[in-house]
Amino acid sequence: MKQKKLFALPLLALPALLALFATAYADDSDKDKLAPYKQLTTITIPEGLVGFDISWVDSESGRYYLANRGNAKATPPVAPTIDVIDTEHDKFLFAIPLPPTAAGNGVVAIRKSDDADENDEGARELWVGAADSTVRIIDLNHPFSTALLVSTGGTARADELAYDPMDHIILIANDRDATPFITFISTTTRTVLGKLSYPQVVFGSPATNHGLEQPVWDGVTRRFYLAVPGTSAHNSGEVDEINPLTRMVTRIFPTTCGPAGLALIPAQRLMTSCGDVLDIATGSVVHTVPGVSADEIWFNPGDERVYFGGFISVPVVSAVAPYGVIGTLPWTGHFTPPPAQFSHSIAADSENNHIFLPVTNVGVLVFTDDRDNGEGPDN
Repeated sequence: MKQKKLFALPLLALPALLALFATAYADDSDKDKLAPYKQLTTITIPEGLVGFDISWVDSESGRYYLANRGNAKATPPVAPTIDVIDTEHDKFLFAIPLPPTAAGNGVVAIRKSDDADENDEGARELWVGAADSTVRIIDLNHPFSTALLVSTGGTARADELAYDPMDHIILIANDRDATPFITFISTTTRTVLGKLSYPQVVFGSPATNHGLEQPVWDGVTRRFYLAVPGTSAHNSGEVDEINPLTRMVTRIFPTTCGPAGLALIPAQRLMTSCGDVLDIATGSVVHTVPGVSADEIWFNPGDERVYFGGFISVPVVSAVAPYGVIGTLPWTGHFTPPPAQFSHSIAADSENNHIFLPVTNVGVLVFTDDRDNGEGPDN
């Protein structure tokens, strides 16, 4: 049983509680317990970890999900999976198989829209953006049963996604189609509600696909926010505010550094993987954290820090002003000599402040800076 919970709210909290989420802070007594980061363990993945994409922690159920792309070049080939880890005991549990043509990219764990008991903690479904342009819906109560499929109608991968628990809508991006687009899917009916094309992200001479990156949902504004690394109007990128009901961009926030990762942090602000901090009320960049770069980033409300899924280092940034780098995880990757050891994905359990970093050819490294490793008394 988990011993400590610094900061958490259920996915289906009321708007007033979500407003509290945006400005709440961890208790000072817990902050005082934080110390330099240390590695707790390395979790070995039985089928290996040659390629992977996005990872996700559901802190309520104590599970970490990693999109493992497998290894098509192995003999015999290793099929893609979703690897599942127990975040309380830092142990590999099992791998959910995926078809060879449907390697996972983005993952998000949600509570089923039709759950009768809304007080029952934990996710019930895993939504996975797959390489075959489908979204695969895995029943986490029966993870080895046949997944439901929803096609985005694209010709390339369905990638990163975010969940609107108020309107029961998933947003997912197809970033590699000739004309990239996002799709809105009802988690109740499992049907496509609409799409939004992004022809403006393909520009330059020759034209280059600059992609669509990490989205997040904000329950206060009831809007999605999407990181866009570059457009014809904004070479240095932007964050788009999107209404899930009208399926239209309502505001555009220009950025300075081509964002990929995106996180919602306290005080109704957004932090990007390249260091820009944006104020949602005004849409302006209020600060840029120097010297950071990553793909996926993760805000951990348990310690009010943002973890940057860097390729060979992991900066840790304060999620409250003045937004500085306050440390790094004690890990340094390398590309040579082989086998390469690098990462670009990261997630954290806010219940015990364990940080999960997948590393190619190694496994999932687990770090913490909590002196009692989440084993202390309830607060």
